Amino acid sequence: MNSETTAAGARTRIMLLGIDGLRWDLAADSPSAPTLRAMAAEGELRTMVMETPTWSGPGWSSILTGTTHAEHGVVDNSFVGHKLFSKPDLLSRAFYQDQSTRTFAAAGWTPLVSPDGLGPVIHQRADQQKAGLHTVISRDGEVHGFVQIDADITDIALAALTSNKVPDVSFLYFCDVDDAGHLHGARTAQYQAALARVDRHIARVRSAVGDREEQFGENWLLVVVTDHGHLDEGGHGGDSPEERNSFVLRWQSSGSLTRWPDRVAPHEIAGLLLEERSRLEENVAGR
Repeated sequence: MNSETTAAGARTRIMLLGIDGLRWDLAADSPSAPTLRAMAAEGELRTMVMETPTWSGPGWSSILTGTTHAEHGVVDNSFVGHKLFSKPDLLSRAFYQDQSTRTFAAAGWTPLVSPDGLGPVIHQRADQQKAGLHTVISRDGEVHGFVQIDADITDIALAALTSNKVPDVSFLYFCDVDDAGHLHGARTAQYQAALARVDRHIARVRSAVGDREEQFGENWLLVVVTDHGHLDEGGHGGDSPEERNSFVLRWQSSGSLTRWPDRVAPHEIAGLLLEERSRLEENVAGR
């Protein structure tokens, strides 16, 4: 292993995998989610309770920017009156800590990533895009269907993972499960079928990450999170446990995870991940 490879391997890379509308109680024992269940058994699962209203706009804004609803100003999916431009997201904060950090985001719900719509939650950082340090992929699942778009997002992410510009901190977003919950309800075969599709996407990502760890000696942290649950009959936005209960799942092949609090608030995730990245890099560099 040459010195360049060793230096690259010393950097801890974080990938945040967002699964919109996933109820963990419907995945924990499900044959539709073998990858997620294995990651939970091998890693660390923590519960969260989402702020109300339990819409995707405010939920993902809190998770990604590390701020509360009152601080980021997103109260529903219209994003009217938001303060996101002054609330840097996880990827931006990682770059501001270390300006050699390469970041990547891909999502099929446009408010998360597209400057042409309601948000975006992920800052564009045009200068870093021009410099090849930041990539933002936006697709429209509401037009083209999340079954196809989630698969496309996975293919795009895998291409990034096999390139010579692999991201250090990234965010991938999947909405197939939430879409099935709205159309059919949470306790349905269709919801489980969507869960199975997303679980396969995550299995492909985890396999690609494992290949990089083996080939280049890299150190990866995968984190899975959701923004809200669903009522049994489908739908969310209210304050029932089925809608507010959420989770954050961390997995690393080495198993060297920092112990997090038993309960994590959504707005704490970004800061905790940045702290963990710093600690893991210090540990690897000190070996």
